[in-house]
Amino acid sequence: MYLYQELATRAEQGNPVRVGLIGAGKFGSMFLSQVPTTPGLEVAVIADLDPARALESCKTVGWPDDLIDKTRFVDDAMAMMQTGGVDVVVEATGNPAVGLTHAREAIRNRLHIIMVNVEADVLAGPLLADEARQAGVVYSMAYGDQPALTCELVEWARATGFDVVAAGKGTKYLPEYHSSTPDTVWDHYGLTPEQAAEAGMNSQMFNSFLDGTKSALEMAAIANATGLTPPPDGLLFPPAGMDDLAHTLRPQSEGGRLHHKGQVEVVSSLERDGRPVFKDLRWGVYVVIEAPNDYAAGCFRQYGMNTDDSGRYSAMFKPFHLIGLELNISILSAALFNKPTGMTDGFRGDVVATAKRDLKAGEMLDGEGGFTVWGRLYPADTSLRLGGLPIGLAQNMKLKTNISADHPIRWQDVEIDETLDAVKIRREMESRFRVRHAAE
Repeated sequence: MYLYQELATRAEQGNPVRVGLIGAGKFGSMFLSQVPTTPGLEVAVIADLDPARALESCKTVGWPDDLIDKTRFVDDAMAMMQTGGVDVVVEATGNPAVGLTHAREAIRNRLHIIMVNVEADVLAGPLLADEARQAGVVYSMAYGDQPALTCELVEWARATGFDVVAAGKGTKYLPEYHSSTPDTVWDHYGLTPEQAAEAGMNSQMFNSFLDGTKSALEMAAIANATGLTPPPDGLLFPPAGMDDLAHTLRPQSEGGRLHHKGQVEVVSSLERDGRPVFKDLRWGVYVVIEAPNDYAAGCFRQYGMNTDDSGRYSAMFKPFHLIGLELNISILSAALFNKPTGMTDGFRGDVVATAKRDLKAGEMLDGEGGFTVWGRLYPADTSLRLGGLPIGLAQNMKLKTNISADHPIRWQDVEIDETLDAVKIRREMESRFRVRHAAE
C-alpha cells in the first residue's frame, strides 16, 4: 500500500498524521513504543483516567523528554475529540460501554476511529460502522490484533481467486477452561499470584483469554467483517498444528471438523489430554483455502504447500502477531488512504453471556473473565431469537432468575437499566439488524 512512502512525504512537508490515543494500558503502551521511530506520525493527545500514569508509560517505553513535552495528557477523551487537533482516534480502553461512547463521539466529530476495543465492536460494531460510512470516516479494526490480521488473510485469499473454507486463530484451550476464574487463572498459565502481581498482570483480563470469551469475541468480529459465519453451537477449538490446518479445518463430510465451509474457528495448542500440539499456532492466525480447479491443486503440490490428503485444501498462516507494535498500519491506512484494516459490514456473529456455574437469582454478573460468566459464540440469528444477553453488557447486572451452569443468560433474566447509553446503542443495533435479517 506504500504507506511508508506516503508517510515520508507527510514528514517532509511538516504535516504529520495526528493521533489521539484513548487508554495507555498494555496495548496503548506497545503502540507508543513505536512512535519515536515513526517519522510523520504524531501522538498529539493521550487521554487516560490517570494522565500521570500515561505520562509515566511514555517514559517507560522510551520517549525522549522533547516528545513528552509536545504531547498533551488529559483525562477527558470526549473533550479531546471535540476540540480538534487529531486526525485519527485510537480506542484502547477495553471497556465495551465506554468504547461505544468514544466511537460515536469520534464519528460525530468526523474523526477516523481505530477500534482496538473488540468488546465494543462485537457489542454494536455493525451500527457504528454504518454510522461511520454515513459520516465519511473510517471505522477500523486494529492491525496487530488477530481479527485484523485474519481479515487480511481472508482478503488475500479472495483477491487471488480462492474460496475461503475457514479462518481464525490459535489459542491455548481445554474444555475445563470455560469455568476458570480470576482465582484459578494463574495455575493454567504456570504462574503464582505473586509473580503475576509483580508483572502487573490483571487476573480478570487474562482469564478472559483463557475461558474462551476473548476467542469468541474475536471470531464474532471476523465473521462480522468478512461474511464468514460461526458454527451453530459455539466454537469447537479442535487441536491442530500448522501442518494439520488443511486436514482438520475441512468439512465433516470430508473428514474434517468444520460444520460448514466458510466458517470461523479457533484451533487449540493443546491436545485434549493436555499434551502440546506439534507446531502449534497459539500466537498466530490462519486461513484455509480450496483450490478452484485441478491446475491450482497441482500447483499446491508443486510448490510445497501443506494440504489435506485430497490435495485440494491448503492453509496460509502467520505464526505470530505483535499486537500494539503493529498498530501504525491501521492508523496510516485510515489517515492516508481512507481505508480500514478490517471493518464490520454486517451482523453475523454474537457473543452471549453463559453461566460458569449454577447462578442464583439476586447474584451480580461480573463480566468478561470474571467468576460468573464466559462468552459463547453464536450466529447472530440464533442470538436474536434467543434474546441472549451480550457478554459486553454482563457487568454489574443482577440476575432475576436462577441459571444453570453452561446455559445462556437472556435479557429477560437480568435487571436492566434502559437509560444506560450502552444498552440504548445495543438495543438500536439489534432492532436495526433484526429487520435486516428478516428481510434476507
